[in-house]
Amino acid sequence: MRLKNSYFYTLREDVKDEDSISGNLLAKAGYIKKTSAGIYMMLPLGFKVEKKIEAIIRKHMEEAGAQEIRMPALIASEYYERSGRLENFGPSLFKLKDRANKNFVLGPTHEELFALAAKMKIRSYKDMPFNLFQFQSKYRDEPRARFGLIRVKEFVMKDAYSFDTDEKGLDLSYQKMFEAYKRSFDEMGINYRIVKADTGVMGGLLSEEFQAITPIGEDTVVYCEQCHYASNDEIASCQKNEISKEAPKEKELVYTPNAGTIQDVCDYLKQEAKDFVKTLIYKVDDAFYAVMVRGDREISETKLQKVVGADQIALAEPFEVETLTGARVGFAGPIGLEIPVIADEEINGMRNFIVGANKSDYHYKNVNLSDFVVYKSADISKVHDGDRCPVCGAPLSFTKGIEIGNTFKLGTKYSKALDLTYLNSDNKTEYVWMGSYGIGLGRIMAALVEQNHDDKGIIWPDNIAPFNVEIVLINSKDDVQCAVAEKIYDSLKSADIDVLLDDREERPGVKFNDCDLIGIPYRVTVGKKAKDGIVELKRRKSDEVKELAVDDLIAQLISVLSKKSHD
Repeated sequence: MRLKNSYFYTLREDVKDEDSISGNLLAKAGYIKKTSAGIYMMLPLGFKVEKKIEAIIRKHMEEAGAQEIRMPALIASEYYERSGRLENFGPSLFKLKDRANKNFVLGPTHEELFALAAKMKIRSYKDMPFNLFQFQSKYRDEPRARFGLIRVKEFVMKDAYSFDTDEKGLDLSYQKMFEAYKRSFDEMGINYRIVKADTGVMGGLLSEEFQAITPIGEDTVVYCEQCHYASNDEIASCQKNEISKEAPKEKELVYTPNAGTIQDVCDYLKQEAKDFVKTLIYKVDDAFYAVMVRGDREISETKLQKVVGADQIALAEPFEVETLTGARVGFAGPIGLEIPVIADEEINGMRNFIVGANKSDYHYKNVNLSDFVVYKSADISKVHDGDRCPVCGAPLSFTKGIEIGNTFKLGTKYSKALDLTYLNSDNKTEYVWMGSYGIGLGRIMAALVEQNHDDKGIIWPDNIAPFNVEIVLINSKDDVQCAVAEKIYDSLKSADIDVLLDDREERPGVKFNDCDLIGIPYRVTVGKKAKDGIVELKRRKSDEVKELAVDDLIAQLISVLSKKSHD
């Protein structure tokens, strides 16, 4: 591509309404343009990068045996009603009506329609396994769109769906997709970790996330450096402390005036937070529960929701807490409550702990499990610094990540809802087993920029960059320089290398800055020494500048970059 008569621009100043490095750099470099919160134009450079990411993913999907199709983005609401997700997605769904007053949604994912497509083929066990995939725009009304392409309302996703006769078949299909994902992300050069995750509104048996490691990541990744354990912090677990050998004591009511927080009680009683058990009142669907965790821990609402099997959970309102406990907020405890008590499993090993007394300004000391009734004991707490790996006992580590891909074992959740069945070898009807596999292309682009940039701009991997080489023509009115630039340009194009010729009538400094900003891996400068057959070669991620003869430069770049030479 020649820049002189092309759609190309860069911005000199940072973009004020972009709150991430990737969002700012992609906007400054002319890859994307925000039209409103969470909605972006994908401009020529950005579209070219997205297509390169898409090509890598498509290659590995097809190698894994998946077939590409394309689904509509406009979906009749009835399919989401049947699967139960019309309610589960809640306000995140974009809903609309057609002129006949029929209800539609803009697809957030496509499990329902893929199940419908599978239904057209599947009659017996002989019709499986198979896998379908697509690249399609998704729509989710994010309450807080932010971080450029990381949290948006409209985005392109590669989603794939596998169909099998049983769980064993699903395991095999899942593993094929899982390996295809690893090969895709490895080829793109992304630094990532694979973590266990909550299945969320997707439901099913298992969810794993591919998290690109970067400080701006919205998710917290918990991992062990000694073994392969890794998890999203929402469901991460740890080794619990050993059972206390302390002898149980008689509980004691103590006066704790105005001590409505753990810190207040710690200060007043001169105790540590780990000696307390805090009780929080939750509204779970239409019922109330008292939920207990150690004083220095936080409740994982994701874990809690799974334990109680609820659609919705939320902390009770202050007036509801006062009605249920008879005390102000901050003094709730398990003793004497008439609602079910759910206790974190760590409490099983504690002795003589402190709890709220359900009486304003009072707590109980020396409380033990024998002093109240536990409806259910489960792992419902978040892990934190100092916790040990549940697998090997080594200290857990924490980092931030951007979810760029996820894989789900859906099981029969959607096939039951949408009556997707087959006849087995005994001519009996059974439900199809499904898997779901998603990758966000925009998030990959953002993650690569977050991981590969400097104070000058973006540093793309060779196989993702919109162009592999940029030729900077210093003087577009010099016939010799123009001839040399054209020779290099034509030679590289003939070798199927993506090459950009900056033939604009701009100062050299502007051209160099733009080349660094947009992140082209190789820069060739054609200047005064062109008359001697000499040009300069610089790698974007290096400060070294080499002088090479024109023919040697062409040969070197073709050797390194030519797709034909690698076929």
